This record gives sequence, structure tokens and C-alpha cells, in this order.
Amino acid sequence: MQPSPSASSARGATSGRAPDPRVRPLGWPAVSYSPSVRLSSWAGVAVVVLMFGIGAWRRRWISDDGLIVLRTVRNLLAGNGPVFNVGERVEANTSTAWTYLMYLGSWIGGPVRMEYVALVLALVLSLAGMALLMLGTARLYAPGLQGRRALLLPAGALVYIALPPARDFATSGLESGLVLAYLGLLWWMLVCWSQALRMPRSRARGPIFTAALAFVAGCSVLVRPELALIGGGALIMLLIAAREWRPRLLILVAGGALPVAYQIFRMGYYALLVPGTALAKDAAGDKWSQGLIYLANFNAPYALWVPAVLLVALGAALWAGAAVRYRPRRPVPPGVGPWARLVQSPGGVVCFFVFSGLLQAAYWVRQGGDFMHGRVLLAPLFCMLAPVAVIPVLLPDGARYRREAGYLLSGAVGLLWVAVAGWALWAANSPGMGDDATRVTYSGIVDERRFYSQATGKAHPLTAADYLGYPRMRAVLSTIAATPEGALLLPSGNYDQWDVVPVILPVPPGVGVPTDPDPGAPGPHTVFFTNMGMLGMNTGLDVRVLDQIGLINPIAAHTERIDHGRIGHDKDLFRDWVVADGPWVKWYPLIPGYLDQDWIAQAEAALRCPDTAAVLGSVRAPMGPRRFLSNVLHSPSFTRYRIERVPRDELIRCGLAVPEPTRPTYTGMPPELP
Repeated sequence: MQPSPSASSARGATSGRAPDPRVRPLGWPAVSYSPSVRLSSWAGVAVVVLMFGIGAWRRRWISDDGLIVLRTVRNLLAGNGPVFNVGERVEANTSTAWTYLMYLGSWIGGPVRMEYVALVLALVLSLAGMALLMLGTARLYAPGLQGRRALLLPAGALVYIALPPARDFATSGLESGLVLAYLGLLWWMLVCWSQALRMPRSRARGPIFTAALAFVAGCSVLVRPELALIGGGALIMLLIAAREWRPRLLILVAGGALPVAYQIFRMGYYALLVPGTALAKDAAGDKWSQGLIYLANFNAPYALWVPAVLLVALGAALWAGAAVRYRPRRPVPPGVGPWARLVQSPGGVVCFFVFSGLLQAAYWVRQGGDFMHGRVLLAPLFCMLAPVAVIPVLLPDGARYRREAGYLLSGAVGLLWVAVAGWALWAANSPGMGDDATRVTYSGIVDERRFYSQATGKAHPLTAADYLGYPRMRAVLSTIAATPEGALLLPSGNYDQWDVVPVILPVPPGVGVPTDPDPGAPGPHTVFFTNMGMLGMNTGLDVRVLDQIGLINPIAAHTERIDHGRIGHDKDLFRDWVVADGPWVKWYPLIPGYLDQDWIAQAEAALRCPDTAAVLGSVRAPMGPRRFLSNVLHSPSFTRYRIERVPRDELIRCGLAVPEPTRPTYTGMPPELP
């Protein structure tokens, strides 16, 4: 029996002879693949990335929520800070990392439209994430393929790119591409780290790699808050594997410095413990029934249970076969405890990544899912597919192959792979949600890309200008131009018209959005509408945009979640609050008939509730050291604070007197005669 190249190299090193230069040690980044493994690995990555890129480009678009991010970037570039509306510190974006990455890209891009910067960044990061995922899995199987002839074929990667939502959100202007790149990088680094314990020459054993891995793991919460479930778990694994206090201190500093620093900034600047979107969507709440509907909505069009069964069978076959039953020739270094050996092992990392995907999926089902078809379950699926993103198929190589039942194993793996590829071909051409794709039904879930393509009349809505074809968008620009003195614009039942509430002139100081002291400057404008992304990007930064669901409206954000509201839109602030909270006329006949003059008066009184005034002051008062420190101290209570949607109920909750009605209250009794 011929000795393996790695064993020959080891004996050469111990006997004083020079090692064979053709054999590379088991270390990072070089692992001695056979030519068939190396070529098939890179070919598979190239083919999958190319198919993913073509599929994503054919479905390219920028969503309304993606435009929300760009409005914040506009304010950053203008020097107004990371806000959506000037003078109101609201964190309108869930992903901190994506906001500042877009800021950097837009600053470097200069005259290039921000929408195109978002499109390119999202697509490139999506493709990079897929490549890293596949390379990490290829490295996972590398030790078991030392000196073996085998092919590495894409499997889980095909499942992911076959899903239409995966190709939709590879662009979209949202942070989905950044999430894929982050998870792919974390997976690749964890695989390298898990193998380093048994590879003395691996660079992944050093403090530099450990610090880099801890830093990447710690950044999870900045990419998306729920990714702390996987980033925090990775940091715990690193701490368990570290054997001394100095490496543990390094891990804590590298992994925690940036997230902790930003958290302090968030508490002082936004006066919250969580992003504003988490407050608006009540991320700590639960809607299990809606979450199960969302899960079924994602599974049904593509029969996701089919690849789940096939990939589980593939994983079991590989685990039972020689391809993954690798027994390292080098023992674990002395002094490494059993828990460290367990977590810093390929099997430990595989279990951790799959479990973290299941945990994220469970979180989103508990939360109620999302209103965008499939979006929030893509990242959990990406994690669960990581261990089988590519699979090895052994090729005949003599007696060893027959002794290990290679024909039977390779035949079974090959048949399962063909079944996965066949499902992927079918799913890639699936009609998805079908006729319900663009209709808001009882589930509240739609195919966002198809919805906005239909609503705007554009196959690929990419820029804010493309959204001018959306109902009411052109009308809002003409209405703002027709009211130079300022006004509050409320959506009318007519899609080509806005209801106008006049401004009270002169505007009292400190009421509403700050205005330019120049007497010749246009008056304040506020627009109240749900689609704040397209609205915010098609209007100037001097126009205040508010919504009723609380993503950019601090009053709506602090209301309670509606039990049966549309998921992601289940806070609904009455318009009377917006009239009360600004320099607008508050009486008939200058307000629309659907507003209640008494409700406006009650809302105006409720806004003087000391606790409510403190919450609003935390984001509207000028920022300084005193305000920052006060916000840090009070951010926990501000995060928990809730107000009642009905003004009268809010007055009762605050213990304030209800203003006298301006009109007689109907009691059902005839009026008394004089």
C-alpha cells in the first residue's frame, strides 16, 4: 500500500530530508486537492455564480423600502445626520452596516445615481456570498478528499438560486445581498477555524485570524439585528475554544468594541435600545399563526419539502461515507478540553450553522414573517444549506474505492444530486404566488417585485423617477408646487389628488419641522403616506414625510400593534394626530370632512402628556452632550413607552382632562325644549 502524500511529507520532515515540493501541507489557505476536486470546485462556483447573476439581473429592481435607505443616505451626504427627516432623529433603516456602506459607495460614486450604486453593491455582494458559501463547503470536505479522485458538485447552492425570491432580493436595494456576503464569509472562516486545531501549520490558528473571526461575528448585529443569534453563538464558540484569558480578552474586544460603540450611539442619538424599525414592527412580539401562514406561503409554490428531504438524505449519505469520515493523522494538541474539541471541529460548526438557521427561521415565524413573499426566510435557508452547498462524488480509484463501497455510495449520491438538480430546474420556472402575487389578500403577503412592476408600469423599477408612475406620486409634486406657503398633504380617495390642510402663518417657533428663517423661503410641507421610500426620494429634504405605521414617525412607532393588522404594517396612526402635531389649521371647513375636530383637539392635548413630550423631545430637541447622556439613561424606558391610538383613551391614560367637545354629543334622546 502506497503511503499518502501528506504522510510521506511528514516522514520527510522528521527524518531530516527535504519535503517533496509538489506536496503542500494541510494548512490555510492551501489544501492538497486532487486536480479533479480543484477543477470541479472552481467550475461549480463559476457556473452557479454566473447563473445566479444572470437570474438576478433579469429580475433587477429597487424596492420602495430600498429607497427608504437612500433618503437617509441623502441626509448623510447633506450633513443632516443619519435621519429620514431633518430635525427628527429616527433610525429608519434596520441594517446599520448597509446604510453606511451605501453612504460610502454614494460618496465614492459621486455623480452616479444612488439607485445604481445600490443595485451594483447588492448584486456583487449577493454573488460574493454565494461564492464564499460554496468555497467554505468545499474546504469542509477537503481533508476527507486528500489523495482521492472526486467531483464537487453544487447542490444546496442550486436550491437557493432556483428560488425566485432569492433572485428578486439579490438586488432590491435592501441589505439582502450584504446578509448573504456576511453569512458566506462567516461560514468560510468558521470552517477554516474548525480545521485549524488539527492542522499545526494552519494560519487560522493564530491570533490575527481569531481576532478577524471575532470581529466578523460581532458585526452580525450591525448587518441585521436578528443575526446576533448566529454572531453571538460564534463568539461563544470562540470563547469556549480559547484556553487562556488573553485570547478570550482579544475575542471580547475584537467582537464587541464596534457593536457596543454603536449601541451607545444609538441610545444617545435615537434614544432607543433597538432600531426604529424594530420598535415599529414590535420585534419582541409574537404572531405565530401569521408566521405559519408566511412559512406555508414560502413553501407552497416551490414544494420546498422536496429538496429538504433530498438534501437530508444527501447529508446522511455523505456522513456515512468515506468522503466525510475523515480521521486526522495529527492528534489534537494537549491541554485542549473536551468542550473545546467539540466546538472547534467541523461537525460542531456544521451543527451550529444549521441550528442557527433553524433558530432564525423560528424567530421569524414567531414574529409573523413579513409582507414580502419569502424575504425574511432566505437568510435562515442560506444557513441551513451551507453544509451541502456543494457535495463530493467519489470517482473510481482502485481497490480502496471498492472496499469502501464506493460504487454504491457514489451511485446513491449521484441519483440524489440529479433529483435536486431536476427540482431546481422546475422551481426556477415556477410562477410563484400566481394570481395572488400582486393582490393584498387576507395573508397580507405579496410578491413585491411584481407588485411594483405592475403598479408603476415598469418591468424594472430602478430609480425614484420610475416610481412616479405609482398612484398619487406625480400629484404630490404638483400639489407641493401649488402650495408654496406650506401645507399638510393627506392621501385622497382620488389617486390623482391630495387633500390639503393649510399651514397657520406665521409658523410658531418649535412647531413642526424646522423652517428656513429666510422670509422668502417656501413654507413647511409634510406628506402623510405609507410608501415613504418613493415619496422621500422624489421630494426635497425640506419636505417632511410621515407614515402611519411608525417606520419614520416617532408618534406612530410608540403605539400598540394591531392584532389583525397586515404584517409589517400593523400599526396605524390616525390622521388626526398628524394635524395636531404641526402648524396646521385644526378646524372646519379648512380640514377634510373625514377628520374629527374634537379628536384633533384631544390629540393636541394628549401630546402635552409629560411622558409623551419627553419621548418626542428626545428625538426633536437639539443634540448636545447633555441631551445625549439623558437619552442614554432614558432609552430603556423610551423603548418600552406606548401610547393609545385613540386620543381620548390616551388622555385618560395620562390622567389629563378631556377638552370640551366643539359640537353637541349625540345621546339618542330628543333635545330639550326651551
